[in-house]
Amino acid sequence: MPIDLTYSSDVTDLIERTRMFVRDAVLPIEDAHGGDISAAGGDTLRTELQSAAKDAGVFAPHAPIEYGGLGLNMSDRAPVFEEAGYSLFGPVALNIAAPDEGNVHMLAHIASPEQKQQYLAPLAHGDVRSAFAMTEPAPGAGSDPTALTTRATKSDGGWLIDGQKHFITGADGAGFFIIMARTSGEPGQRGGATMFLAPADSDGLHVGRHIGTLDKAMIGGHCEVRFDKLFVPDSAVLGEPDRGFEYAQVRLGPARMTHVMRWLGAARRGHDIAVAHVARREGFGSKLGDLGMIQKMVADNEIDIAASRALMVRACWELDRGDPASNSTSIAKTFAAEAIFRIVDRSIQMCGGLGVSDDLPLARLSREVRPFRVYDGPSEVHRWAIAKRVVGAAKRAAKESE
Repeated sequence: MPIDLTYSSDVTDLIERTRMFVRDAVLPIEDAHGGDISAAGGDTLRTELQSAAKDAGVFAPHAPIEYGGLGLNMSDRAPVFEEAGYSLFGPVALNIAAPDEGNVHMLAHIASPEQKQQYLAPLAHGDVRSAFAMTEPAPGAGSDPTALTTRATKSDGGWLIDGQKHFITGADGAGFFIIMARTSGEPGQRGGATMFLAPADSDGLHVGRHIGTLDKAMIGGHCEVRFDKLFVPDSAVLGEPDRGFEYAQVRLGPARMTHVMRWLGAARRGHDIAVAHVARREGFGSKLGDLGMIQKMVADNEIDIAASRALMVRACWELDRGDPASNSTSIAKTFAAEAIFRIVDRSIQMCGGLGVSDDLPLARLSREVRPFRVYDGPSEVHRWAIAKRVVGAAKRAAKESE
């Protein structure tokens, strides 16, 4: 039986409308401000772009329909998110930027009805932004989440949270936080984490300095955050106590794939610019695009784009089936994070001096996509996890055959 890779007419129409909206309404603003979302106006710009996206009927394609979204599954999100990612500001405009997009997904699956009304509804509508507070300074949680040191202690009617976080995306200006804190066990032990919801203006929640990073297109920066006897009521527990690491998997797999979708769109833009350049630029007696070395770079970009998309589509198919998709999302994320950087890097090379200048967006695209090899798990950690699963399966098979 053949596999059907086509999209419904409704999705195809949404893809085209997203493409036109991003190129007509969003790209000019990104170019005018060099891809720096803060310089472009931050939350003021976000509100304006999201209002325009609502008017264009392309807003919140991932969010549940009952909360104003379009309710797309993972597979149907892929081409829409890719078109949005063609501009660095596109995901903000459609309300599908990290971390809000992943938080919408997780709240829709885990939050109580009351929590959905308080947190999911305004987030999906674009009334507020959010932050996911997991990563900590050494020796706390980073690529190894079991190192979690932020602790929540039970008190009358709720919990007291103490700890330090850093690299918390979107923290400056967020309306609320999803906080990962240890409620049992010790750092290094598996399990024992709980997720809590807290309004940003809660006593004991302090947003500190912005940590300077390569990327400039993620609104709200990457910040240090401190919890100093932050009290949250029992109703602030997201899901159940001690199941935080389990719930994180609801968010992580899909979030890895939506990162691939968005940054694949950015890489495609870089490739399109480079191909247009070499097709018209004269050099060495011909068009650059007629030279073998340039043609190899063009072909390698096409291969990396197609392979990244194929791996992503497979992983999204598994997620839509309800599978954990741990291996497929790790494979797709690792390959795509490296391929996307290669695509942009080759595009810079094909454009020569223009490629490293501000006259083209390629340099800023390179700046934005490079961190993807670190965000949502470094490539090395994903490779370790992939190998561990494969070798573990082989060991189990060998034991069963004895």
